[in-house]
Amino acid sequence: MGRPADDLARWIPRLLSHWRRGRRDAPRGPRPPPDRLTPPELREVAAGVERLSRGLTRDRALAGERYLDDPRLLGAYLLFYWPVSYLQARGVLSELPASPRSVLDLGSGPGPLALAALDAGAAEALCADRAARALAAARALAGEARLALETRPWDPARGAPLASLAAGRRLDAVTLGHVLNELSPGPGGEGDVERRAALLAEAAGLLAPGGSVVVIEPALRDTSRALLRVRDLLVARGFAVRAPCLFRGPCPALPRESDWCHAERPIEPPPLVAEIGKAAGLRKESVKMSYLVLAPPGEGWAEPPPGRLFRIVSEPLPSKGRLRYMGCGPEGRLGLALQEKHVGEPNRRFERLLRGDVVELTEVEPRGDGLRLGPGSSVRVIAAAGSPVPGVTAPPPGATR
Repeated sequence: MGRPADDLARWIPRLLSHWRRGRRDAPRGPRPPPDRLTPPELREVAAGVERLSRGLTRDRALAGERYLDDPRLLGAYLLFYWPVSYLQARGVLSELPASPRSVLDLGSGPGPLALAALDAGAAEALCADRAARALAAARALAGEARLALETRPWDPARGAPLASLAAGRRLDAVTLGHVLNELSPGPGGEGDVERRAALLAEAAGLLAPGGSVVVIEPALRDTSRALLRVRDLLVARGFAVRAPCLFRGPCPALPRESDWCHAERPIEPPPLVAEIGKAAGLRKESVKMSYLVLAPPGEGWAEPPPGRLFRIVSEPLPSKGRLRYMGCGPEGRLGLALQEKHVGEPNRRFERLLRGDVVELTEVEPRGDGLRLGPGSSVRVIAAAGSPVPGVTAPPPGATR
């Protein structure tokens, strides 16, 4: 298993080659470069990316539609959004205590999550989607890389039981990348939440002991808050969360409409992705996502390590004369602040925290809507963003992985 960025770099020529083979109206001429687009190709792909961005993140007109049946939109997805989804998956899978060996990817499209899981150590993966063209792309990409990937048609609107996809196998992971918000692309009302929660509960029923349901959603306010409502419903029904939550009760981000929860990981995008993003007016300097990792039914919440723990859930918040973040831990969602004049060796790490880091704090005192660190406070990162939290994301004793 290599570094995600290095592994992704090997996929770029395959993605580009597959896209070119599928172009029906490709102009004839000299062979184009294997790792970048010609100017006419760039204009074509950027136009498709703009349509996808507008339809999935702005006016939402494509959410829930069969856009991957459109060859131009599938091509734009392959060259721009596939690499992003791949990195999202590698970022969340890295928080699991062990690489899953068997994976079912629901709503897989052309397979970025499944192929990310295989690159991360999985032995077998199954892609399930309603778009035959996207499944064919996943098979072709896996074949070129000599990876063990199966595909099956799956349309959530038809209500076929997921057990028919698993064929009696117990799985180490079921992944859903950008599926829930398109399953019922409404505002996340009660009916939408129930439907989405039912799908995740059914998926969790396919897991082997120690397995995980991995959900990745857009880092938009509405889609993130909708995922948090699904999380709360499942937690109320006895499900345990492996990541990112350290708080076991109703999500403390939901009471205020302006709050939501998402991850952000800095990246240097592959040159092809950066070029397309620039042409489409989209910048990709980081990978953003909302995510949720659920344990199988009957597995309880793991006990976190001792101490006052918080996951950093914000970027640094501007404040005159002090450093401030929002943290969420076993005691809830709180502001964490340190005056610049009190920065010293024990707490200097506070200056360099990243969204997603899990930290242990000492010598803090309540102040206003949160906690204040002082010159005697210490800050220790016990799990960097994208790493498993010791004892929290681990499977229960005796679980086989």
